[in-house]
Amino acid sequence: MNVTAASARAPSARPVVLIVDDEPDLLELVSLTLSRMNLDTRTAPDVSTARRLLKSEQFDLCLTDMRLPDGDGLDLVAWIQENRSALPVAVITAHGNVESAVRALKLGAFDFVSKPLDLGVLRKLVGSAIRLSDRDEMNSATANIRGPRLIGRSAAMEQLREMIARVARSQAPVHIYGESGTGKELVARLVHESGSRRDGPFIAVNCGAIPTELMESELFGHKRGSFTGAVADKKGLVQSAEGGTLFLDEVADLPLHMQVKLLRVVQEKTVRPVGESREETVDVRILSATHKNLAELVADGRFREDLYYRINVIELRVPSLRERSGDIPELSQTILGRMGKRMSIEAPEINEDAHRTLREYPFPGNVRELENVLERALTLCTGGLITPDHIKLRAGVRPASEPTTPVPIISSDTGAAPALGAQLEDIERDAIVKALEKTRYNKTAAAKLLGMSFRALRYRIKKLGIE
Repeated sequence: MNVTAASARAPSARPVVLIVDDEPDLLELVSLTLSRMNLDTRTAPDVSTARRLLKSEQFDLCLTDMRLPDGDGLDLVAWIQENRSALPVAVITAHGNVESAVRALKLGAFDFVSKPLDLGVLRKLVGSAIRLSDRDEMNSATANIRGPRLIGRSAAMEQLREMIARVARSQAPVHIYGESGTGKELVARLVHESGSRRDGPFIAVNCGAIPTELMESELFGHKRGSFTGAVADKKGLVQSAEGGTLFLDEVADLPLHMQVKLLRVVQEKTVRPVGESREETVDVRILSATHKNLAELVADGRFREDLYYRINVIELRVPSLRERSGDIPELSQTILGRMGKRMSIEAPEINEDAHRTLREYPFPGNVRELENVLERALTLCTGGLITPDHIKLRAGVRPASEPTTPVPIISSDTGAAPALGAQLEDIERDAIVKALEKTRYNKTAAAKLLGMSFRALRYRIKKLGIE
């Protein structure tokens, strides 16, 4: 039915937005605003009418209120994810009701806007959703990605590509977790490049590299004369990401006073430059990354719990290199080819014994360490062939054991993409329950088995409602 409706519309037809709300004044305001954006609108006063329209007609965006006469906007979001997963859906929330917005994002909502409606914010949200809807379906997770791509054909990498494709269809904050050197910034760039903000800027910020006393000015900007040395107005990195993506690398290194200010950016989508009396509206998607365990930092009081929940709406885990050792030959040839081009020489080959040496090494520094090892080997080798004699590895590192089980693929029996947040929590809950059963419900032993502190495990058990 969906395919027939889509083909029935003429290629030149204007995009159509379904607005679900029981307030006539709000329906009129939103419809008028969207008509000025050259969009057609249909309206529904309740959930049942909205479902009937969604079954019979083709839409490019659904914009729904949270409170409806015959149900909840979250019910409609869940129904759309199950029955019309390709349709972006955004929710209208009451002012300050961020919990509902976060729940909607976890269920798969594209984005949210708060009442009273800021028409500028609404226009930007709708514009991003329509651009996403206009794009052809991806043939693969990275079909429309420009620039560097993820290398490797292992199950772990296929799972990661699938997750990137899914989270790119949302505006929800994403937290990227993985060991140092696994390529977290590359994953963030791919999320940006494969989403509706790909034509906007991608601003990467290393939170651990900015001096604490300069951090507020660097992130949020300042007004002239606001402090000694502020000789001119300066735009912050957050404002520089307007219309695009702000990537906060090593977000765990943010001091607590900056975590409070970042929380306001995520919740209210506003920022206040140093020395400015008024807040400015910003339209940025927040991606963050760290190699540290944020849940453990929250349990230890070193990271704000409220900020953790805001930036960790969806979590992407980047696998370590030892989890995908089968990808090392392809990675090695790609890295050597890139180095050869840079040095204007022909890339050397790697013999089988050298490949075996690389596969058996656990690479605690992951892909970054592999690059360093290969660069050294390229310098030492002669005759265009790298052998084990040219590979210098760190002493005292144990050989790789059996690879860790990769992150399960997020999927369902029906083929429809389930809610990302809920699915990830199910995976985490299942792992904790299995560890508890294996240790006969000894939490201390279970925490050791899971590689986390006792306090962090206790925190996760409480959060996930495990009895």
